[in-house]
Amino acid sequence: MAALMIQGCGSDVGKSVLTAGLCRLFANRGLRVRPFKPQNMSNNAAVTADGGEIGRAQALQAIACRTPATVHMNPVLLKPQSDVGAQVVVRGQVAGTWSAGAYQGSKDQWLDLVLESFASLEGEADLVIVEGAGSPAETNLRAGDIANMGFARPANVPVVLVGDIDRGHVIAALVGAHAVLDEPDRVMIRGFLINKFRGDPALFEDGRAEIARRTGWRDLGMAPWLASARALPAEDAVVLDHGTHRQDRRVRIVAPLLSRIANFDDFDPLRAEPEVDFAFIPPGQALPGDADLVILPGTKATLADLAFLRGQGWDIDLAAHVRRGGRVLGLCGGYQMLGRRIADPEGLEGPPGAAPGLGLLEVETTLLGDKVLRPAAGRLAVSGARFAGYEIHVGRTIGPDLSRPLLTLDGGAPEGAVSADGRVAGCYVHGLFDAAPARAALLGELGAVSSGQDQSARVDRALDEIATVLERAFDIPALAAIAGLEKAFP
Repeated sequence: MAALMIQGCGSDVGKSVLTAGLCRLFANRGLRVRPFKPQNMSNNAAVTADGGEIGRAQALQAIACRTPATVHMNPVLLKPQSDVGAQVVVRGQVAGTWSAGAYQGSKDQWLDLVLESFASLEGEADLVIVEGAGSPAETNLRAGDIANMGFARPANVPVVLVGDIDRGHVIAALVGAHAVLDEPDRVMIRGFLINKFRGDPALFEDGRAEIARRTGWRDLGMAPWLASARALPAEDAVVLDHGTHRQDRRVRIVAPLLSRIANFDDFDPLRAEPEVDFAFIPPGQALPGDADLVILPGTKATLADLAFLRGQGWDIDLAAHVRRGGRVLGLCGGYQMLGRRIADPEGLEGPPGAAPGLGLLEVETTLLGDKVLRPAAGRLAVSGARFAGYEIHVGRTIGPDLSRPLLTLDGGAPEGAVSADGRVAGCYVHGLFDAAPARAALLGELGAVSSGQDQSARVDRALDEIATVLERAFDIPALAAIAGLEKAFP
């Protein structure tokens, strides 16, 4: 069995996209490929075929491999709930909430579990492509590490290190990593890749040669700026752009950028619509008065983000928007915020407590019970248009507005709620805009015509485009040899 690990000189250097592109590239060559990330930190999660949750990036990489996502592809997932604490998800199920210090001091207890998950993927694949987290050069985090060299060495997986030239100082980043790593970690790195280059590649030939000379690592290629990556779901909210107001678009849709926003790839299909002007509204800015629809997104900490929303004055903006006849849609945590009250008596998402909601829906929510993790498909209650998404939440919602459901799930169960005047609605389903029929129906209510393309088709095309670019940009035979593939790759 062959394996290769993609590590980086920092966060957001493109490890996730390059891993996805390589997964699709080798899958296109007929190999059984599986993605793996020992430890991830993200509030953008996906529901797996075996009933758990993993980071969105590994779910995307499973799509690239053309295989169902499983909990073994990301056995440890950290979902930040505050600046100093996170919910820890182990093999798809919540294992508790830990402070950053407590988790850092106990990470080594997860190594055996991580190695077992990796071995399970090895047993079903020709090639496993592993993604690291952050940077192996963060030597202050080396003790107890399970995300980078702390995994690569016990698993005996060769490493390729990625540097991001777009952010600058890429020579220093790669040569610096070589300098600070200890020798047993350093020898795991068999080569380097440069990512996000803009312009004439010949202009950096001397730079690549300098890196190879100073490190002794093999130069395995340089990828250009991958425009197709914009069609892929982002994993980290820090990369979300706020967008530019496009007055030539027929419909304006906005979403407040909550401090613990989750599953924000819900909005990717809207961003791609030619008649939709979509933007995240950052803290410190008012919700625009000319928006046709305001969507409250999901969040990892509903009560905390409700307080954050009020702190920005967005509750006042939202009330004014509704008075003007504007529409509002709440997704998951955003749906809970729209109700009369939210209670978290057991402190599942932070300190125990309760707070009044925004009062735009006649419902109330209590955060109790096991987390709901399941696919969700059905039809919009009014139009009958098909949707297909998933649920990933804690909390049970009750109230009179549930008598007017937004959705009807396959099997006949109602889901969500709609206000008496029909202008405010909410539901627990993520991915509501992915399927073309549902998105067309929802946009049609606002006066816009949809492109009619499923988001899954857009993502699949982007993965093939990225794989084609990487085929030309990287030394694929050398990468295959480093991974230990026996099959020839001319």
